[in-house]
Amino acid sequence: MLIRPSRPVRAALVVSSFVIGLMSSAAMAAGEDTVSVNVDQAKLIRLPQNISTLVVGNPLIADVTLQPGGMVVVTGKGYGATNVIAMDRKGAVIADRLIQVEGPMDNVVTVYRGVERESYSCMPVCQRRITLGDSEGYFKSTIDQAGTLNTQATGAAAKGN
Repeated sequence: MLIRPSRPVRAALVVSSFVIGLMSSAAMAAGEDTVSVNVDQAKLIRLPQNISTLVVGNPLIADVTLQPGGMVVVTGKGYGATNVIAMDRKGAVIADRLIQVEGPMDNVVTVYRGVERESYSCMPVCQRRITLGDSEGYFKSTIDQAGTLNTQATGAAAKGN
């Protein structure tokens, strides 16, 4: 025996299916407008070619640089979300994209010594890496060592020329 829903029930099913379809397509479109980038990394995105101005909501989270042909370099600077607005010469908004800056995806090992935090990149040998949220002493020590190494390398290169 076949049971058929009444006309109002069928209408409600059709309407709810339509609404669910609209919501899922809107969610997919919103996903297309989101740029995900890792902190301390860059990603290229393409926007329309007639951009003259880019505005970043929070430059502490991401940096954007306009390149010829509508190419934009997005660099993750800090964890979180911000947006970038692209405008033409007349000030009309051409695009508004969400930028989501996430943690590194490589093999990061986090070591806690009490409340002090240290990060290491293990690919395959573990090396110090600084990550936002590391303890101040570890962060400063790693930066100082990298700066000293950089200075020595620059000095050696200058002597060789």
